[in-house]
Amino acid sequence: MTHRPLGKDIAWLPADLEDQDRWIHVLTPAEIADVDQALKAAQKAGRSIETLTRESFPLTVLPETLQRTVDRLENDLGLYVLRGLPVEPYTKDELRLIYWGIGLHMGTAVTQSFKGDVLGDVKDFGQSASTASGRGYMSKEDLGFHTDTSDIVSLFVLRTAKSGGRSLFCSSVAVADEIRRTRPDLFDVLQQPFFWHWKGHEQPGEKPYYQQPVFTIRDGKFSSRWVATHILSAQEFPEVPRLSDVQIEAMKLVNSLASDPRFHTSMMFEPGDFQFLNNHVVYHARTEFEDWDEPDRKRHLLRLWLSVPNTRTLDEGMKAIYRDVNGGAVRGGFPSHTDQLVFETKASEF
Repeated sequence: MTHRPLGKDIAWLPADLEDQDRWIHVLTPAEIADVDQALKAAQKAGRSIETLTRESFPLTVLPETLQRTVDRLENDLGLYVLRGLPVEPYTKDELRLIYWGIGLHMGTAVTQSFKGDVLGDVKDFGQSASTASGRGYMSKEDLGFHTDTSDIVSLFVLRTAKSGGRSLFCSSVAVADEIRRTRPDLFDVLQQPFFWHWKGHEQPGEKPYYQQPVFTIRDGKFSSRWVATHILSAQEFPEVPRLSDVQIEAMKLVNSLASDPRFHTSMMFEPGDFQFLNNHVVYHARTEFEDWDEPDRKRHLLRLWLSVPNTRTLDEGMKAIYRDVNGGAVRGGFPSHTDQLVFETKASEF
């Protein structure tokens, strides 16, 4: 295979994040007031999260920062944090409305499971990611490096844990570039299709697995999708070919590089943080956490999966999961098995 350059994407290392102004923006008093005024306008108009529109959440100051966020996600490091929104003055429902309204000004939320949930609650529901139906974001376990099934993943921090729950992230471009430099044979392997488990998100009549590479490059833009457990789980189907020795070696190398402190960095969330990551160029992980005993103090984040207008065109190899590979398309997420959208996660429903 002829090696194509990783091209237009930035293969950053932890030292490149030392200038925090490049990827962390502390909200100004004017921007905080803008959010508050938009919330009040939505409430005055009688809008709920189900009926909220971009126009009924009228931001006038913050959009410039949101546009910069979207640009940095696609054309710079692939990560950006907005910090400093006071959460104490607001109820949980008001914070959900604020987050949904901000998301409407950035792009389109896509569903996070076949249940139709578009606004996820990241908290310990007592689940385990190692079970067949368990979702990692519903547990307190550590989560290995992975990507989510959307162009952008965003987290809004309401409350932090008693200890732990540190957010880790690395440039998948840097990981891929290192593999291409040191093991070009495995770089080739990772550009070839692997079998993946749908984890119950297949459409009626579809097989419970599909094929997709880990690395792709299209028009000079890189994209990686990495959920090692979904590849390993596909091995439970007898008709799926067994992973070859070189495929296993390639997977181990991706994981070991992402887990190497030379490649990843971390941050401890603060209440009022909004974290945005471009799934195509950034892997993320989380350390295990110990939560508070009191229910109203437990770690609680909200999550959006977003399609935004300036996203890259993807390789055809990514079509199984994204369905539409055209740049700027509303894509990703998991097609809902219901017409009803879900705006709050309840563990009993998953």
